[in-house]
This record gives sequence, C-alpha cells and structure tokens, in this order.
Amino acid sequence: MLAASRVWSRSASPSSPHALTSAAAAVSSLLQRSGMQVSQKSQAPPGLADTGDRTADAPPPPCSSSGDFREEEYASRRRTNQRHPLPNRGKSIGENHHVLYGSYLPQNQQRYRYYSSSSDQERIGIVNRMIHDLPRFVKIVEVGPRDGLQNEKNTVPTPVKIELIKRLAASGLSVVEATSFVSPKWVPQLADAKDVMEVVRNITGVNFPVLTPNLKGFHAAAAAGAKEVAIFASASEAFSKSNINCSIKESLARYNDVALAAKKQEIPVRGYVSCVVGCPVEGSVPPSNVAYVAKELYDMGCYEVSLGDTIGVGTPGTVVPMLEAVMSVVPVEKLAVHFHDTYGQSLSNILISLQMGVNVVDSSVAGLGGCPYAKGASGNVATEDVVYMLNGLGIKTGVNLGKVMAAGEFICKHLGRQSGSKAATALSKVTASASKL
Repeated sequence: MLAASRVWSRSASPSSPHALTSAAAAVSSLLQRSGMQVSQKSQAPPGLADTGDRTADAPPPPCSSSGDFREEEYASRRRTNQRHPLPNRGKSIGENHHVLYGSYLPQNQQRYRYYSSSSDQERIGIVNRMIHDLPRFVKIVEVGPRDGLQNEKNTVPTPVKIELIKRLAASGLSVVEATSFVSPKWVPQLADAKDVMEVVRNITGVNFPVLTPNLKGFHAAAAAGAKEVAIFASASEAFSKSNINCSIKESLARYNDVALAAKKQEIPVRGYVSCVVGCPVEGSVPPSNVAYVAKELYDMGCYEVSLGDTIGVGTPGTVVPMLEAVMSVVPVEKLAVHFHDTYGQSLSNILISLQMGVNVVDSSVAGLGGCPYAKGASGNVATEDVVYMLNGLGIKTGVNLGKVMAAGEFICKHLGRQSGSKAATALSKVTASASKL
C-alpha cells in the first residue's frame, strides 16, 4: 500500500481544489481496497495549498556528490520544468552508491506506522508530498523502428517498417526514431534506410531523427531528406572499441565533424551516451566517464543528450550518482534517459530520473530492441509500460495508449512473438475477458 501511495497520480496543480479532491478520492480508493476504513468526507490538510509557492524560497536539496552544487542554477532548472519541491528528498548518497538516500528507510518505516493511525487528511498530505517533484509533462522518444528492429535476426520488410512508423506517429508520439544510416555490412536490418525516409519524411507533425555514425552517413541521411540526426558515443572505452572500432576520443572527434556539418545545414543533432552505468566488457562505468562524454556531446551542439543503460544493469542506486555527475556539467532540461529492461529495473530507474529533474524518456514499442554488440542486452523499456505508468501518475504525454498498443500488436504479429510490454499483455487479457461477458 505504501509503495502505491508514493506514485499516486496528480491530475492538477497541488494548489488547486481539483488536485486535492482527486488525491482524496485516490487515497480513499486505495485504502478501501487494502481493507482500511476511511470516512466519506476528506478535506485537504491545512497548508497543503501553500506548497506550490515555496519553489523560489525553499533551499534546494543537494544534488551532487562532490558538494559544489550551485543553488542559483538549481532554482533556475526547477522553474524551467515547473516542479514543486519535495520536502523529504533526503541527502545525496555521496560515495555510497549502493544506498539510495541513506536516511530514507527510517522515514519510510515511520510513515508506514503513521499510516495505520493517521487521519484521512494526513494521509492525503503524505501522498502529495511524495509526488510534488514529478514533471507535469514528459516527452517520449520512440526508438522501436531503429533501436528495436536493428536487433532482429530476420530483416523486416520495408513496407512493414513504414506502416509501423505511421501507426506510431498517429498515436500522438512527437518523436519517432526512424532508421539508421550505417553500413549494411554491420547492420543489414536497416539497409533500406533511404527507402524508409523517402516515405516518412512527408509525415507532418512528428520528428524522425536518424542515426548517423559518421560524415558519410550524415550526407546520405541529408540527401534522403532527414531533418534531424543522432550521434552516439560510449562512456566505456572497451565498448567503444568493440562497437565502433575506435576510442572514445576518436569517436568524439568524428562526431564533432558530423555536428559541424549538421550546423551548416541547420539540422538538429541529438546525442546518445551508451553504457552509462555498466559495460558488457569492462563492468561498472564511473559516473565521471559518463559526465565527460555527455558534456562533450552537449558542447559540440547536441540539443539533447540521451543517457543509455545499454545492458540494463542499472538500479536507482547506480542511476542517481550517474545523473548527479552528468547534471553537474549538462543542464538537466537537456537530458533524456534510455533504459533497457534486462533486470526489470527500467520503470524504477525512469521514476527516479523524473524525480531528479529529467522529463524526456526513450522507449520502444512492445519492448523491442537490444544491442547487437552488447551481449545480454535485452529489449528497451516498452513504450506501453512507460505511458501506462505516467498516466497513473497524472503526467501528460500526449500519447494514446490504445493506439501504441495497436502498433505493438501489429509489429509483434509480423515478428511472430508476444509483446514485451507487461501493460499491453495485461490490458489485452482484460479486454479479451470483457468481450466474452
């Protein structure tokens, strides 16, 4: 029950009557299902409406293990993302990367005991304090057509790829990564990049970035009508050499050439950092390595830098120090997160990232994907699961869950396997059961 209360949905500003009513209804419903008795009439706790007015005055919690965080910069970022302070954020974990918020466990135990004896108004107050640090809107970047299909053993026909992209674009997604202009020798599944772009470039209202690992790929993408490109670098030296056959320093020099060429043609560039918490070759990756690569990409002109847990080994305990390191050198509003669900940790990692200030999430329809050069890397977090969670939190995405599920069903039917999305699988069973009634 307590875990559910921490992520209960927020349908409006905490200072609005609608938000308080929604929170009361949500908590009452939750407690009734758990067998606890609640009164029919619940009011907001005194002073709750004042929480939204303390953003500029409340001292920001520490957000850097090095201790040199700047309060002014923090306040500016929080105003940009329209967030509310979380009073019980706790202390930075510093050097202890295995414990998330060292003083938080005793607080949670106290809150659990408090729940068993507190009034309805006090319960509502606890729920609201736990969700104030979440964004009101999250941009979802769909990577299935590229990052998902590149990992398939069998090549997906071009018409199927195009239909998938069209369905995803129609679901309300504002960004759909379409394909990659790489050598067919290395990624034969995406050899039809030019044919795909010839069709999808005419779809309006949606951005279709494409991956371009070098100048040759960039020029091919630009000639095919690409209006946005992406470049990727690894935070792991060993993975960089095994994946793109060059060192991190060499890869950054190569991408700087791409960024300069894109700037001349006024084409936006998105950056990716892979292996941000772990590498299949060398193991754990120091947060300082991730911060260095992310800053290099940002400095060369990337409008957004996506931080990717390529093999899905991250947990909140390792994601937090990584984000703290990166946020000390790159503005949080310029960051995105990209989690694979190898160990089932993606949603928890996304949630903690949102609480830290990130409001852009990469995901893949039906959980498609992986990395062909990273052993053990399973699929990306499913777009359906991310949308379902964000809907439950009252966070807007502009994405129609039903349409994304339909797109996932379409591609899974072609691939001949079940969806990797738990939400889509569960909701499909519910729908099927209801149709029999």
